[in-house]
Amino acid sequence: MVIDLDRCTACGACAVACAQENNAPFGSPTDSPETRVIRWMEVLRAAQDGNHNATVRMIPMPCQHCEHPPCTKVCPVYATYRNPEGLVPQIYYRCIGCRYCVNACPYTCKYFNWTEPEWPETSVRGLNPDVSIRHKGVTEKCNFCMHRLQRAKDDAAAEGRAIQDGDYRTACQQACPAKAITFGNLDDPSTQVARAAESPRTTHLLEDLGTEPKVYYLREGA
Repeated sequence: MVIDLDRCTACGACAVACAQENNAPFGSPTDSPETRVIRWMEVLRAAQDGNHNATVRMIPMPCQHCEHPPCTKVCPVYATYRNPEGLVPQIYYRCIGCRYCVNACPYTCKYFNWTEPEWPETSVRGLNPDVSIRHKGVTEKCNFCMHRLQRAKDDAAAEGRAIQDGDYRTACQQACPAKAITFGNLDDPSTQVARAAESPRTTHLLEDLGTEPKVYYLREGA
């Protein structure tokens, strides 16, 4: 995934679309001060100090799907792993809720379910049937809308062809009005996302850690 911070207006459409697509509960007034509201995609505020003026940058933050994910190394039951496509999924029925992975993630992109998820009665009908409900006691995270990937694979197979660039879009990418998010196969140099990742404006979060995130950011005004 490539996120162009020059295009991003911090409108939050990506976070709303992610929550709707992936059946994230709304959270309660008591969850918020305890930082227990679950959001697989957040728009974070990052302050930078200049010589005379401080600037604030808004950064969309999904799971970084690292090449060397610290979360997978501490999971005692292999509930999280890096798959051959480079994604880092979470297997909910296998998770024992130890929260080692939550503490190991340097990007704070994993969330523990402290309570059973609840929605208003009028919202239950809007839940996505393609995404499982996560219950109390398990850890969850962004998976780059893997259910959409599986659907794209099935559609391509039914048409007797290989999956192509653009067949699969994440919910956050689809909802972004500024087209700041690009998604696809980084290993294929012909894809739009691979070309965007070659930009001289490319940077990663917490590069010094050596986790090699698969989310590339394009710096503003560079």
